[in-house]
Amino acid sequence: MRARTFLLLTLLLGACASSKPALQVPDEDFCAQIHPPDNVPLSTFLDPLRERMETQTGVYALEEGDVSMMFRAWMIEAAEHTLDLQYFIFTADNVGLIGIDYFVRAADRGVKVRILIDDITVTTDVADLLAIDAHPNIEIRIYNPVANIGKTFTKRVRNALRDFRGFNHRMHNKAFIADGQVMITGGRNIADEYFDFDHTYNFRDRDVLMVGEAVAAADASFEDFWNSDLSRPLSQLVSLPEHKVNAEAKYRALRQYACNPSNYWPQVRQKMANAPLVFNDLVESGLLVWTDLAYFISDDPGKNDGSEGLGGGGRSTDQLIDLVRNAQHSIRIDTPYLVTTDLSYGLIREARARGVEITILTNSMAATDNLEAFSGYKRSRQTLLDLGVKLYEFKPDAQVRYEVMTGALQRELDFAPIFGLHSKSMVVDGRISVIGTFNIDPRSANLNTECMAVIYDEAFTERLMAFKEVDVRPENAWRIRKDFNPDKHAGWKKRFGVWWRSKLVPKSVL
Repeated sequence: MRARTFLLLTLLLGACASSKPALQVPDEDFCAQIHPPDNVPLSTFLDPLRERMETQTGVYALEEGDVSMMFRAWMIEAAEHTLDLQYFIFTADNVGLIGIDYFVRAADRGVKVRILIDDITVTTDVADLLAIDAHPNIEIRIYNPVANIGKTFTKRVRNALRDFRGFNHRMHNKAFIADGQVMITGGRNIADEYFDFDHTYNFRDRDVLMVGEAVAAADASFEDFWNSDLSRPLSQLVSLPEHKVNAEAKYRALRQYACNPSNYWPQVRQKMANAPLVFNDLVESGLLVWTDLAYFISDDPGKNDGSEGLGGGGRSTDQLIDLVRNAQHSIRIDTPYLVTTDLSYGLIREARARGVEITILTNSMAATDNLEAFSGYKRSRQTLLDLGVKLYEFKPDAQVRYEVMTGALQRELDFAPIFGLHSKSMVVDGRISVIGTFNIDPRSANLNTECMAVIYDEAFTERLMAFKEVDVRPENAWRIRKDFNPDKHAGWKKRFGVWWRSKLVPKSVL
């Protein structure tokens, strides 16, 4: 009961967090100084690839934050018909505000923009959300709105007590789809820290760009979520007087914010403008790898019927179990949160008995942003070592951050922010790659909806493995052994936080 009460309070307090400040209009109209280039439609890039796209999928791993952001900007600027976004977190910070300005400009030229966000993490001011939603070509829906949007504190408590599992069921999917033909999925949410723009703490993350045949499955999955009874139009959940929303004024503020060079650095803007050239280079150089065997896998809205309490699994869980059970030689996993259960122990034992080498990279206590999850991992660390798993923990000052961090940020700061691992990927037998949203924990397995790209291609996997090898080098990660772990580097506050959480929070909700 103590653990249940603790988790309930954690979720409620998170849902009650103060909103971001209202949009501020700069004193000077910097927009007058900027002349954006003409948009080149997406079809111009894709028409030469049409025949190939009917039966194959082009794939490219997005390792650097600014590169991943660059391709999103290109997709928005080039979209001709639709932009569909599905995210667990969409924050109105620097990246989020500039992104919203891009969406508004796309909508102004007639592109239909649909944004689906999970309810639990929405912190943006309601008036700002309603202003965006007021655009005739933009619609926002909120997934499972039982904990935050339009709910009083009393209503949140009542919802949590009446349906604890339903309250904890969240949409963790991340999909960014343009015209139903190009998409990005992976670990990144929409916020500064996922694109290496935060000045304090960023994530070592990973996405995949997909073009062609596999995108149809992502498009269908988005439609399922968008039309689900769990997804509610924002306008049905909250309302405000028109003068408080004042959409036109907020659009002008967005435009001026995005045009201000202190908010959107010119060198970053130039990189975004170069995205079309970069895409063409990927195609011509062969770095955009074409394969017959690339799949988009997603859980269904609602995940499962809840008949097994906090358990139950889902399509993404089944896919990963199948891949592990069929591994013959090796499994390489990156997961920011590693919380093992009897099922995962059993899978590891079976794989090790077949001679499969298992290597896992996760966060160290010093690097993690989630002490609850680390408390679950800490309880399992010795057992994993006993089973023969090679364990690595990511360093907060990993040197790889200089390779993946946004170049503009490196030039602007005289220090490097802390980095934590957020990549969720797996390589099986050196030939199968998985990049997605699934953390190796009970919450991803049973409670949250998840999605992933599964790619059967040796060339793509070879490149992904090269990045994985870099991430476990001694300058980037600690090798964990039975007589060594790096917990002492976390400081006493984090160590104490992990200790008391390990006493209160059960693994089943981590």
